[in-house]
Amino acid sequence: MALALALLPVLALGAFQADAQFRVQDRQRRDDLQLAAERTAANVKGRLDSTTVLLQALRPEALQLFCEPRLTALVHRIEGLDGLARLTPAGETACASRTLAAATPPWMVEARSSPWFQRLRGGEATVLARAPVGADESPGLIVAIRLERPLGAFDGAMVAVIPLSALQPDIADRALPEGSQAALTDAGGQILTATDPAAFALSRGHGVEGWVDRARRDASAIFEAEDARGRRRVYAGAALAGRDVYALLSAPAPGLLSWARLNPVAALLAPLLGWLMAFLAVMWVSERVVVRWLVYLERVAAIYARGRFSVRPVQAMNAPAEIRVLARTLDDLADTITTRDAALTASLEEKDALMREIHHRVKNNLQIISSLLSMQQRALSDPQAKAAVGDTRQRISALALIYRTLYQSADLRYADARIFLTELVGQLVSSEAGRGPVVTSSVEADSLVVDPDKLAPLALWLVEAVTNAQKHAFAGRGGALKVRFRVKGETSVLEVEDDGPGVSETFRAGVGRTLMGAFAKQLRGEVELVSAPGRGAIARMTFATPEAVTPTDPSDLGTRAPPRRS
Repeated sequence: MALALALLPVLALGAFQADAQFRVQDRQRRDDLQLAAERTAANVKGRLDSTTVLLQALRPEALQLFCEPRLTALVHRIEGLDGLARLTPAGETACASRTLAAATPPWMVEARSSPWFQRLRGGEATVLARAPVGADESPGLIVAIRLERPLGAFDGAMVAVIPLSALQPDIADRALPEGSQAALTDAGGQILTATDPAAFALSRGHGVEGWVDRARRDASAIFEAEDARGRRRVYAGAALAGRDVYALLSAPAPGLLSWARLNPVAALLAPLLGWLMAFLAVMWVSERVVVRWLVYLERVAAIYARGRFSVRPVQAMNAPAEIRVLARTLDDLADTITTRDAALTASLEEKDALMREIHHRVKNNLQIISSLLSMQQRALSDPQAKAAVGDTRQRISALALIYRTLYQSADLRYADARIFLTELVGQLVSSEAGRGPVVTSSVEADSLVVDPDKLAPLALWLVEAVTNAQKHAFAGRGGALKVRFRVKGETSVLEVEDDGPGVSETFRAGVGRTLMGAFAKQLRGEVELVSAPGRGAIARMTFATPEAVTPTDPSDLGTRAPPRRS
């Protein structure tokens, strides 16, 4: 603070002198920019006037014979011309150069309803407008003149299309300030062409539309604004003849740093040099005493952020007292985090072991219930009751398999549907293997790691579908069972196909069909039973794909496993 106060008079005097010179330079800069805008407007006006003269020379009486070849030849011969056309009073194309006749741009198709054509119809002699173009066309400017009959009635228009690239303003003028850009705008202030469009896109998404009103009122306009890059710029514009096209130039606004370029030694350099030397001395002392220790502690904190709390800031014991206090605080923080992290890890391991034990016991209890039902099934003599108990036992076994899959998986919260469905089908087929003819099974399933709550309705639906096939398709004959599980984006499909006699009408109205529909609704799905190609039936459930998580092996997610046969 003392150094700043001592240098304040010198800096204030230098700033005052620089400010005076700065204001003079700023006025000269704005004058140069305005003069350049007027020169640009004059150049563009000359180009447009020559085009208007050409259209006057090409009035209908001069194009009675060979209209299209003559217009096409003129377009090829005159540089900076995209096309020529003659429009009827109804806005239709009477004759056009080959470039326009082949492409038929939108402005020719909609000429009758376009504002520029209505202005000609209303009495204006010459009109300029931007040509609406397609995706494959370059932007252009329409120059149109009114045609009249001998008594003054409207007789259509002669139209020329000038590519905007031919009207591109020249910024190579040495009189322009450094970094100047130029543009042409229409009557609404919209940019027609610009050397750098970003220089004319003002901040907060606004354009330069407002300057046109000033140009119409004052015949020129100078204003200052901030462009899209956040840079302050000066804008100067000038109106062309008529009310359709305007020239606009832009240059970087002089800032505080421009003062130093005016008289750097006398105004700013000497005072700043003295201040800089004093500042560097203070910075050197601060670096040696404070900053290097703060950088050291920052590196230690970054190591802590990566989970390595074994590192201690022992070198900070030689630092000033305030730095030593901060180092001891970091050391205590590392000890606390290490202790708490060890406690949390032990707690999580204990909870994981308890959850696995719970799942194991639930699975054992379900197996005990299944065994009791098996004993009860053997004691029954009624076939229907015996079948009902057998179906219930299979459903309980499917639920037990869910818990077994959970406590055997790496993560208790999720299970892989592919592994689970493969084991469940093998279990269902093997449970009936010794009671009749041989049934072969194959499973084709995509990997989908999901919440166990979604596996329960999926497993129970599969139990009902496989049980139906065992009862109606394989009873007394055996056969082949195919199970397919496909993940198709937002929907998934689970199918059970047999090679039996076909769809059973008894099953359509049975309890199994009702249960399958109920399980499908839990998964926001639908069930259908259709005939398989050739022979047999397919039970299909289409449901919303449950939310998936990354499995233990990420390459499995969304891939198809090879069929498993048993």
